[in-house]
Amino acid sequence: MPPPTPGSDFAVLARRISAEGLLQRRPAYYLARLSIVTLMFIGGWTAFFLIGSSWWQLVTAAFLAVTFAQVALVAHDLAHRQVFRTKRPGEVAGRIAGNLAVGMSYGWWMEKHTRHHNNPNHDDLDPDVAPEVLIWATTSALGRRGLKGFITRHQAALFFPLLTLLALDLKVASVKALRSGTVKRPRLESALLILHAAGYLAALLIVLSPVQAVAFVVVHQALFGLYLGMTFAPNHKGMPHPNGDEDFLRKQVLTSRNVRGGRLTDVALGGLNYQIEHHLFPGMPAPNLRKAQPVVQAYCAEIGIAYEQTSLVTSYRHALRYLHQVGAPARAEHAAR
Repeated sequence: MPPPTPGSDFAVLARRISAEGLLQRRPAYYLARLSIVTLMFIGGWTAFFLIGSSWWQLVTAAFLAVTFAQVALVAHDLAHRQVFRTKRPGEVAGRIAGNLAVGMSYGWWMEKHTRHHNNPNHDDLDPDVAPEVLIWATTSALGRRGLKGFITRHQAALFFPLLTLLALDLKVASVKALRSGTVKRPRLESALLILHAAGYLAALLIVLSPVQAVAFVVVHQALFGLYLGMTFAPNHKGMPHPNGDEDFLRKQVLTSRNVRGGRLTDVALGGLNYQIEHHLFPGMPAPNLRKAQPVVQAYCAEIGIAYEQTSLVTSYRHALRYLHQVGAPARAEHAAR
């Protein structure tokens, strides 16, 4: 988070948040959360070996998909230094959670996510809205042919099915980043990814039949990608794309969307349902975001900044509607051929 400019709108808000003590660490919370997630991870793989060669392992695959997503959400908090006060232990724990446990490059994801936080929804600067499989800017929808063109024309309908490929995409992107040299510790991260892949595949081949192993991988990785994608999709998709002239406060608030819900929503989304507060104060511990939310919302109303907050279902509806609108020029272009 950049230091607040004295007298700026964000500086006023930052002082109010600080006065409430909401930027202070929550070691007991993270000790409990990391312990629970670790027990889920160990318990899931213990059950896998105890059940043995059985189609009931597809239930284990579903449980481990949820577990992997929760590990990834912990890695997210580690990357933002919400857990540890200093950088070193957070990086060590992040590589264990990301590379070794989940099979995703922590260094690559951290660099990518930092760029997203600096310029959320910016067509040229935010990697999360770069024109790849899905298109988030109308101008990028034109001129696409073949499979890419088909996906762009129908991307709203294909959004959730495509999320099942997210886990695979994370692995491919991690390998590409490590090969390109953009990750700070490529040898260490590569070794951890190899250990993850070797352990994962060895477990499947030792315990399951070949057909069961394939089914396990498909269910596990597809549900992991779907769950992880669904935690991030409500946050910015369908929100305005800034031109870069906004100040820090408006750039973060106007491009973000909160999701209403209770404690279960907080757990399921890892606190990312308070996306506005998270973007304003990325180092704020996840349990403090709920307390910061009314302070931020009241301040936005005070100075006249639109504050978006919807239900989870409505957030998906907005994202899908936006995807459909962005794909309209591609559909018109295809129809005119």
